[in-house]
Amino acid sequence: MRWLFGNCWEHRSERAIASRFIRKIICLLLLCSLLLGLLWPQPSWAAAPLERTLLTLDLLQERLRSPAQSEGIRTIDLRRLDIDLRPENAMFRDQFYRLLQTQLQRAGSPLGLDLSYSVIQGEFAGNQLGLRAPMYGQALSPIFTTAEQEQLRRDRRRLSRLSELSRSLITTPNVGTQALAPLQIAVFRGPLKLAQTRFVGAANFSNTFFLNRVEAQGTWFGQEADWSGTRFSQPSSFAGTIFNQEARFRSSIFFERAGFNQSQFQGLVNFQSSEFQGTANFSQAMFRQFANFSRVQWQGNADLAQTRWQEVAQFNKGRFVQSCFLTEAEFEQPVSFREVQFSRPVNLRGASILEQADFSDAGFSKAAYLNVPGLKFDADHAKFLGNPGQIGRSLSVPVLQGNESLLRNLVRNFRQLEQISDANQIEYKTESLRLQELRQRLLGTNINTASVPRLVKIGFSAAQAEAIVQRRVEQPFRALTELLTLDSIDLADYIKIRDRAIAADSRNCVGWVLDGLHWLCLSLLLLLSRYGTNFWLVFGVEIVAIAYFGVLFWLIDRLRRLRPKPIVPTLYETIAVLSSFSVLSLGGLVTIFQTSDRPWLTLACLAVVIVPVPLLLLGRLYQQGRYHNLMDVSYFVEEGSLRQLRLLIGRMPIMPRFPLFQERYVPLLWDRRWNWLNYYDFSFNNLLRFGFNDIRLRDRDMPGLITTLVWYQWSLGILFIALLLWTLSRTIPGLNLLIYFK
Repeated sequence: MRWLFGNCWEHRSERAIASRFIRKIICLLLLCSLLLGLLWPQPSWAAAPLERTLLTLDLLQERLRSPAQSEGIRTIDLRRLDIDLRPENAMFRDQFYRLLQTQLQRAGSPLGLDLSYSVIQGEFAGNQLGLRAPMYGQALSPIFTTAEQEQLRRDRRRLSRLSELSRSLITTPNVGTQALAPLQIAVFRGPLKLAQTRFVGAANFSNTFFLNRVEAQGTWFGQEADWSGTRFSQPSSFAGTIFNQEARFRSSIFFERAGFNQSQFQGLVNFQSSEFQGTANFSQAMFRQFANFSRVQWQGNADLAQTRWQEVAQFNKGRFVQSCFLTEAEFEQPVSFREVQFSRPVNLRGASILEQADFSDAGFSKAAYLNVPGLKFDADHAKFLGNPGQIGRSLSVPVLQGNESLLRNLVRNFRQLEQISDANQIEYKTESLRLQELRQRLLGTNINTASVPRLVKIGFSAAQAEAIVQRRVEQPFRALTELLTLDSIDLADYIKIRDRAIAADSRNCVGWVLDGLHWLCLSLLLLLSRYGTNFWLVFGVEIVAIAYFGVLFWLIDRLRRLRPKPIVPTLYETIAVLSSFSVLSLGGLVTIFQTSDRPWLTLACLAVVIVPVPLLLLGRLYQQGRYHNLMDVSYFVEEGSLRQLRLLIGRMPIMPRFPLFQERYVPLLWDRRWNWLNYYDFSFNNLLRFGFNDIRLRDRDMPGLITTLVWYQWSLGILFIALLLWTLSRTIPGLNLLIYFK
């Protein structure tokens, strides 16, 4: 029995413990739910007080008789009220508008209207509350002050012309002689406050001129919200506003700052032909349906950062006078900027293009470009469109690190669209950034290996240098941005030294030399051909080289000595050579300056290649003089059997030794007036393997310095031909197949 009762007692104790444990769990869950309810962000309309008073005629008249003071302006206080304007309450609705109109349109100081935290049932005709004024003409109500009349005239002339034009287009001949009533606009003189107001029905504020500020933070529009043709003379704020149905701001003008940040547009959005003369803030806004921003004039900064567009967005034929910020914006459907005029940069840093971005026929001023670092773009699923030859030049990426994938996707995108010039432009920018990276690796200070004095020399303080040394002992820096993780280094310090420091592993002399050779070769390709993307730049460089070597060959062949027996060119020949050299060089220089981003560096690079060695050989030749046989015969011979246009890819610059072939080569004739053309022909043959005659060096009594100069140009010709063919294969689609498989 004891055992039985003992077991029952133990089971009863276990049940009691279990029930207490369950109660504790339930209490803990209830406490967590309460904390989450307090901390979880609620929608703006939910934060409004739930207790509201029904607005009656008596209460309305009482509020109208005793306006409240708000920021020094007398304001009709209709806050925290239930306002029933539905058709079944027509008697109250008519009295509501009549009484408000009488009070708001009274002469004297303007009255404001505060509907904050109220719920409005039925359609709200806000455009009936303002004072009617003509859109054009000089007649204005005497109740307006001088400042108010000046504000009304700010856009009256333009509005008058547009109205008359539109009316003339729709007027039929039958009614053309009838008198037309002048177009009018409702003028709201005082401030309008709609903070967290709930419009259950439609809200109509169309064709209203707000002379004072509009505050609609957290407003909830259940049906259509019509603000078409509205003028906002003072700053307006729609921050956190929710538009559940269509939001119409067509042909509206915002004379001051407009705030739509964190707003949610659940329905269609129409800002067509609107104008923002101040800053337009749409940051963190959500657009769930089609958004029409066509023909919008953005006179101030357009802040569209962190916006999300779930349907098509159109900015066609708009104009951005200041900067446009699309930082971290996400476009899930196509976005169109066709025929848009950009005067300042467009920031697309970190934005996402999941479908298509169209910049066709867009105009970019000299100061405008598309800043796209960190742009999320996949060429397999999305497209980046623009005018061929223009859009590639408009894209800008400041650094290569972190943007390699983006640049590859942009190249693939333009090649799929057969916009070869734009794809080549992106590749040119990529290699230019790589060149900057190599230069910084060669000249920059490695923070993983530099000593404390060296770190101090490039701009760090002693304390910062010590912190860097301690940090790299624990873990080496992998990127320069990791400096910002140190407490002693802020963003200003980082910006000051980022161009003089690098974060890399330690390198030996071999690695440094390889990086130097890589930098040298890449510099030559960029300066002489824009990395194989510009045929005319290569052509201009080669024209200058051909003219230069042609004059050198003419000089060493025709000006041999002054005594004892002079061997010099004639005056006519000298003038002809110098004139032709000037014309060819000028043509090449013009081409270089038109096609190169850094023409002076391109010329300096070309000069380093073609000037030092030839001048050294030429100086040595005239220093030692010439006393060999056949002094009165040209050093150059031509094949006399044929005179035709020839492509001599495998041609050597010396005459063959086989006797039967030597019989076909005869010396150039010095006594012909056109003889000077042969030297340009030989230079053309030697550099590009292309010319009219097969001109070579003779094989007897030939100074070695002249032979060395000819072989030097022939060696340069190999590199120039490779550069030319590579450039042609990259700039003309399909030509690479002809070059490689011919």
